[in-house]
Amino acid sequence: MDMMSAMQIDAPGSPLRLIERVIPKPGLGEVLIRVDACGVCRTDLHVLDGEIPARYPIVPGHEIVGRVVQVGERVDGIDQGQRVGVPWLGQTCGTCDYCRSERENLCDRPVFTGATRDGGYATHVIADARYCFALPQGLGDVDVAPLLCAGLIGWRSLRLAGSGKRIGLYGFGAAAHILAQILAWLGREAYAFTKEGDKKGQAFARSLGCVWAGSSTSPAPKQLDAAIIFAPAGELVPRALKAVKKGGRVVCAGIYMSDIPSFPYADLWSERQILSVANLTRDDGASFFDVVERARIQTVTEAFPLEKANDALERVREGSIDGAAVLVPHRQDGLTV
Repeated sequence: MDMMSAMQIDAPGSPLRLIERVIPKPGLGEVLIRVDACGVCRTDLHVLDGEIPARYPIVPGHEIVGRVVQVGERVDGIDQGQRVGVPWLGQTCGTCDYCRSERENLCDRPVFTGATRDGGYATHVIADARYCFALPQGLGDVDVAPLLCAGLIGWRSLRLAGSGKRIGLYGFGAAAHILAQILAWLGREAYAFTKEGDKKGQAFARSLGCVWAGSSTSPAPKQLDAAIIFAPAGELVPRALKAVKKGGRVVCAGIYMSDIPSFPYADLWSERQILSVANLTRDDGASFFDVVERARIQTVTEAFPLEKANDALERVREGSIDGAAVLVPHRQDGLTV
């Protein structure tokens, strides 16, 4: 029998361990994918730490790029050998009120890749063919992987933030480094807020088109039309509220955030809003990847071999990665991992 390798979380708080298992066969409507790259997302840390619902043991990873090696029955539009992307939203019920009102991101009975269904920290993965994305051809496997969550969630957050010109980005990691480029392409202004003293991160933000970069404890140099918070730090919400103008929006983009401290109602008054982003829709993917191609978005990545997944996650936790970390399960010619 053909075998596969994967990095598995046995229980919340346990380090990932390398396992081997028989390569599964795709079921009805599914495809088997050979994983060529899988981005390392902060959500994977929340799964590891037990901060969000997941089933254990679990193979994390939901920024998956690979080639289809086997197609199950009743699969349309995907062929063997095709490169596809697998995102966080792995499946929805299609029958609840949310699914029937074009809000599948809020589905009552969802399946999440790398949390309730095994993900891409592996050499192979099974995916529902209906939720796989066709990917831009101009980017390599490692480069395109972060787009499948960091990029998509940033894009959905921007759509919720509205059409204002000045957008604050709180936490300048994988998602913000993609969104900053999109904002520059759209002719809008990005203001990057980083950890205090993170001069390297601030320089990185300016290099990607941000018009200003500074500490999240500093006031914004101009009133913002909206702010998007990527860092899982609840204390940033009151700060962002003070930074946005009347009618401005503060969008919380993470799947998890520490408690938000109390703040004066006056900071919210004048029709300011606080919103959260939950998951994504397939429509988000279609519109986002169209923009990626037209704007010629480039990601900044650092590649790790599959067995170094624990090291990659720790680097993400520390915030010491410029751009995004990506696991490479199979050694690729010309790629240093």
